[in-house]
Amino acid sequence: MRREGSADTRQGRPQEPLRTEFEFELPRGFVDEAGTVHRNGAMRLATARDELLPLRDIRVRENPAYLSVVLLGRVITRLGTLPSVHDGTVENMFASDLAFLQDFYRQINAEGHTRAAVACPHCEESFEVELAGGRLGES
Repeated sequence: MRREGSADTRQGRPQEPLRTEFEFELPRGFVDEAGTVHRNGAMRLATARDELLPLRDIRVRENPAYLSVVLLGRVITRLGTLPSVHDGTVENMFASDLAFLQDFYRQINAEGHTRAAVACPHCEESFEVELAGGRLGES
């Protein structure tokens, strides 16, 4: 059994602790009833239950495209100063923000992180960039 912070024998370096929540910033932002724009939020890793329960939802059965709305409503833990986030919140987001969140969900759940390996187009040096939680140009 491996403990947090123990050596990762594959890489010869300490293993990072498991992150279960990831910060994001919406491209446009959710506008609430008072006209306040909420852009910064957090999404947690999905569980098997998160992916299975929406399949019982009548809205998802009638329209499978609604699955992502229900699923995102379960895994977004914070959005601006809203007291809670649910499928009704996601349902009223701009299409560009919904597409962003769908992509973000895939990144953190399928790949397990929000870092990407890139190479400089000029010198061809390889490095990693953090895709979540920063503004364009920040790493």
